Formats: sequence, structure tokens, C-alpha cells
Amino acid sequence: MAGKFEVYKDTGGELGFRPKAGNGQVVLTSEGYSARASAMNGIKSVQTNCKDEKCFDKSETARGKSRFNMTTTPLFTVTISFNSFVL
Repeated sequence: MAGKFEVYKDTGGELGFRPKAGNGQVVLTSEGYSARASAMNGIKSVQTNCKDEKCFDKSETARGKSRFNMTTTPLFTVTISFNSFVL
């Protein structure tokens, strides 16, 4: 089974997206968006730009979780947190 993207509403009422692997495991979780169209644009950006490692700035949160920012243009950054993901 192929992976898919899921759009969801978080506890704060914002929309986010999370790619799921073919086995249903959540691979990562996006930042929150106020509009569904913005979340869909985030998905499109990940699908288009996720192939180039130069787009990623890897770091760690204050709680020790891995995270990365994906910059697709100088003015557009998608912030994504993940539990286990290999680039």
C-alpha cells in the first residue's frame, strides 16, 4: 500500500498535515495552518521539494525532539517535527 497525506484539525483548531507510510505510521507532522488551502499548499510543497536535501535545516527542539525546517524559496518555510525520519 502506498503512503498518503492526511489533513487534520489539531487541538488548537488549526489544520495540519501528516504524511503516513504505507503501513499507516505517521512519518511527520506539519505546522498549523488557518485555512485548508494553506495546508494543501504545504503538502504540494513537500511533494515537490522533499527530494533535495539542500532544502532542509535539521535541528533539535528544547525537549530533545528532532525537527527540520524545509525552505522551498527565500520567503517560504515549512516547519515540520518528526519522531524518526532519515533524510
